[in-house]
Amino acid sequence: MSGRARLTLCSAAATLMAASALLPLVQQTSWILLAAVLLAVQCAVGAATRRVPLARPLTVLAQALVTLALLTLVFAREQALAGLVPGPQAFQHFADLLRAGTDDVGRYAIPAPLSDGIRLMMVGGVLLIGLAVDTLAVTYRNAAPAGLPLLALYSVAAGLSDGGTDWLWFLVAGGGYLMLLLAEGRERLSQWGRVFGGASPAPGRQSGPAAPVRTGRRIGAAALGVALAVPLLPLPAIDGGLLDGAGTGVGQGIGGGGTISAVNPLVSLRDSLNVDEDRTVLTLRTNSGDLSDLYLRIVSLDDFDGTTWQPSKRDVVAVPDDLPNPPGLGADIRRTEITTRVSAADWYAQDWLPMPYPPSGVRVSGRWRYEPVGMTVVGDHRQTTRGRTYEVKSLQVQPTAQQLASAPGARGALRGEYTRVPDTLPAVVSQTARRITEGSSNDYERAVKLQDWFAVTGGFTYDTEVKVGTGKDAIARFLRDKQGFCVHFSFAMAAMARTLDIPARVAVGFAPGSPQSDGSVAVSLKDAHAWPELYFEGVGWTRFEPTPTRGTTPPYTLPDTSGSAVPDLPQASRSAGAAPSAEPSASTSCTSDDERLQGCLGALPPDQADQGGGGPPWYEIAGWTGLGLAALVVLLLPMLWRLRRRSVRLASAQHTGTAAASRSGPGPRAAGVGQPTTDDGPAVLPDVPSQEVTEAAVAHVLAVWRELTDTAWDYGIPPDDALTPRRAAARIVRLGELDDAVAGSVHRVAGAVEQVLFAPQPQAAPGLAEEVRRLRLGLRARAGRRTRLRAVVAPRSAIRAVWDLSDRWTAVKATWSVRLTALTHRIRPGRGTTDAQPDG
Repeated sequence: MSGRARLTLCSAAATLMAASALLPLVQQTSWILLAAVLLAVQCAVGAATRRVPLARPLTVLAQALVTLALLTLVFAREQALAGLVPGPQAFQHFADLLRAGTDDVGRYAIPAPLSDGIRLMMVGGVLLIGLAVDTLAVTYRNAAPAGLPLLALYSVAAGLSDGGTDWLWFLVAGGGYLMLLLAEGRERLSQWGRVFGGASPAPGRQSGPAAPVRTGRRIGAAALGVALAVPLLPLPAIDGGLLDGAGTGVGQGIGGGGTISAVNPLVSLRDSLNVDEDRTVLTLRTNSGDLSDLYLRIVSLDDFDGTTWQPSKRDVVAVPDDLPNPPGLGADIRRTEITTRVSAADWYAQDWLPMPYPPSGVRVSGRWRYEPVGMTVVGDHRQTTRGRTYEVKSLQVQPTAQQLASAPGARGALRGEYTRVPDTLPAVVSQTARRITEGSSNDYERAVKLQDWFAVTGGFTYDTEVKVGTGKDAIARFLRDKQGFCVHFSFAMAAMARTLDIPARVAVGFAPGSPQSDGSVAVSLKDAHAWPELYFEGVGWTRFEPTPTRGTTPPYTLPDTSGSAVPDLPQASRSAGAAPSAEPSASTSCTSDDERLQGCLGALPPDQADQGGGGPPWYEIAGWTGLGLAALVVLLLPMLWRLRRRSVRLASAQHTGTAAASRSGPGPRAAGVGQPTTDDGPAVLPDVPSQEVTEAAVAHVLAVWRELTDTAWDYGIPPDDALTPRRAAARIVRLGELDDAVAGSVHRVAGAVEQVLFAPQPQAAPGLAEEVRRLRLGLRARAGRRTRLRAVVAPRSAIRAVWDLSDRWTAVKATWSVRLTALTHRIRPGRGTTDAQPDG
């Protein structure tokens, strides 16, 4: 097996070994077999195109096109031409699958079912990483940078897994990368000829591995051991900055560098909700006498862009011993402090700490941070609620209807932030809100009318099977169809309240759970809930309940709360005094199929892509993607041109030198500076060289010289064409501060140039390509990091591409000028006919 073929197999194996870290994320493992087959075809195409040979960019392009055809055949053959050629319908199908896969990743617990969307994401991701690894390690023969895409693939799996067997998958992925490096080292050593070793093997035993290969294995094994052992050491943590950017740590602001990585705070909650069976999430013990208002709030969504509600990016601090008073709560509002002890299930991993609102103190072990504006507690450095027990002191605020009705308007800054709605919000939302609240004298009356309209008088139906969709028109469709679940009710009421200039946001968490015989309260998956919170000055953020059959109606929104009896009016939800049922009602239960149709909490919060057509069309996505790729290609053109030019120059020089050496024979041997030698002596051309060999020798030696001067130019030594080759070589050695070995290589190339230019019989000197490579390594070793980076990404000698185009344009103009002149001379003056035409 050739070294290139071995390197190809190792690159594919390294990709699959890194991809194996994704296996625990899904229930079925058949996807990796499909990925292995498609990856084998992809690598085979690369091997075939490299044997043709094609230019390196064309090889990568061929592999990319074949990869696209393979994905089309597997996932979108019904929408493609002949099942292989993708068209607009196929790309639209890919977009739909990716959108569905993104939904499934957010809504299913690990291990998730292998849906078509998830399968496309995993198989397609492995093929993209495999293409990157094959391109770097095999096509461009540089295996070290191939570790970056392998690391990216492993990092995705490590970031989503529970961490129980991360060391095993790291060992597998690291072993694949080490194998790739060893294959490349062996392939490079083979170019030097026979692999050398130490002492001769014992009789009857085969020769052992070469010393460099054996040393490389030891270094790689030691590196893997250190990588596995260092995380176990009690080293001090590094908070903030670049090193804290990975994972789910918390830093200067939610969503910023070094902060919680998920923009959507409900990822863990949605993962837990999307299971077929109802399971207990939290177990509570409280000294509260009224469980009907014991909502457990996880986070508030206050940033509304017309499509989704999400938490704003805010600073976080250390959790204080005593939490500050909630914003807006006045001293005359009745309140009772209660203590609640919460125990989370050992499988429930939530980044936010579910707590009654507003909390006044929290005692929890682990790494947690506090967000003051929303009064939420978030995990730091991947800290979750899994198996955690904590104690929360909170206030049960009990305002009266009169206090809410007489509340003054919110202050300017808060009103401006929490009443902001985008211009894209359909006008029907604000129009409906004004129509419903017509005749109200204050914000409290408007809020109660909105709640009653959704829960009682508006004709809405709680339905988990409705296909309302998402996007900027989702609220308008919900108001029209009047079918939905808690997400739609809370989102719509909060948006309508904002159009009425009432500060509003959406809270997400759990409705009151079910009392147990031992005095505890069980909160299950079916209790997951969302509700709007409206702000009243002097009272603060106040809960409302617009969703029918869910949660409890706040007592301050009922017509009369002063007496012991509640008026006989239709209720928006369960009555305040009713104990929550231990079994979910038929209207609230939903299967996994319902959740895939955006039922229950699976739609929290709605995605930006509109299932009804509100998302960007496929051609817009394709256009922007193409524009981004084109911009990237333009930025990389100098590097690609320079790599291709170097490859052509050195490859042709090596071929010519080898061919000339093989044709050499007895004859005059000229002695002089730069005379090439072989094992038998100087390598010369035959006494009567052919004109073809002579011209090839001159052209290729000059090409190597140009490559040498361009390499020095890339590292900051501009060429000086006024100097002779010998003086130019001395100048490069002096300015580059090269050692004797590299200086000898430069002078040997210069001697070869003088020989082919001035000798009566030009000789083709072998080994010139290796001399240039030695110079590049020498310059790189002495250059700084910035110089090395520029030499690769933005080489100075790439300006020759512009000069070549200018010369070709000048030659084309000269050629056409000569042709036009000749054509003009063939035309007879005044007749408009050529000499070939008869006179008449």
